[in-house]
Amino acid sequence: EDDDSVGEALVDALSQVGHAPVRMRRGADLLLGHREVDLVLLDLGLPDDDGMTILRRLRGVSEVPVVVLTARDDERSVVRALRAGADDYVVKPARLGELRARIEVAARRRRDVSGADDQVVESGDIVVDLAARRVDIAGVEIALAPKEFEILAHLVARRGEAVSRQELMDAIWGDAYVAISRSLDVHMTSLRAKLGRPDAIATIRGYGYRWSC
Repeated sequence: EDDDSVGEALVDALSQVGHAPVRMRRGADLLLGHREVDLVLLDLGLPDDDGMTILRRLRGVSEVPVVVLTARDDERSVVRALRAGADDYVVKPARLGELRARIEVAARRRRDVSGADDQVVESGDIVVDLAARRVDIAGVEIALAPKEFEILAHLVARRGEAVSRQELMDAIWGDAYVAISRSLDVHMTSLRAKLGRPDAIATIRGYGYRWSC
């Protein structure tokens, strides 16, 4: 939120009901700092870029809950935001009670989805224990470098889904927009060699990867 009066009012109101809001004025600040927050309230009228563009870029690297909070009340904007990955859409001026409820629902929905993931994933003779950070193939433990395991864990946790290169770099190196793409390529090549299963990690040309074993 770049409007000082609105931003300060939101910070005060949310602080009074137990939240710890962090105000960001630009979309770039969100893309760099989204890993430090549990939920995003996103205005669409930002000074450095349109909020819809920021939302699409954020969704390329993160599943953090997003509630759009904007003055735009036309149906086209609502539909575009929801299709771009927003969890909810609230039109200003928002009533605090309603906003709190929508924040709680969006956060709970994401927790329910992420909490359903299994901690031990078996794919044929490959067993990945996400909690223990252990990988066994045909009963034999395979030694992986820390970032190799993190790449594998991210793909396995999203098994069957397409995962973008940006999302992987953001998850492993902390920021997809400054990470070196070559680092991902090197670690991916090494990981595939250690797994010894050429088809376990499928490459999606022009997008990213998918755990398909």
